[in-house]
Amino acid sequence: MAPARRKRVNGRAGQTPALYALAVLAAGLTGFGAALADDDPVLIERGKELSIKHCAACHVIGDYNKFGGIGSTPSFRVLASMKDGRERYETFHTRNPHQSITFLPDQKPPTDLPLRVQPIEIDYDDIIAIAAYGMTLFDPRLKAIE
Repeated sequence: MAPARRKRVNGRAGQTPALYALAVLAAGLTGFGAALADDDPVLIERGKELSIKHCAACHVIGDYNKFGGIGSTPSFRVLASMKDGRERYETFHTRNPHQSITFLPDQKPPTDLPLRVQPIEIDYDDIIAIAAYGMTLFDPRLKAIE
């Protein structure tokens, strides 16, 4: 009989959605969401730099790479204009395919990635910064997308 394999949850063995939910809740209780309400230019610029560094290969990031990204991934402008855009930015690291390539400092980096994909270590400050920058790209002409 073959040994039991650890169940893969969120792209990596042994991690559960409950842990992510708890981390997001804890971040909210400690001011994570409040930081997004600020129009801190330093935070927004850091978010832009992180977005260009880590996200531009798949997403169109504002005017940085208008004709870049992957056609099947939403641009940052579209994400910001979705009804749940802020939530999507705050929790992107728990959503497909991000949870299989991103990891927090207290997690082990993923090891089963395709050759050209590098794991991305982020922390909650990075997530706050990316979300703050992403929400600056809100476009009212896009009407709240579902």
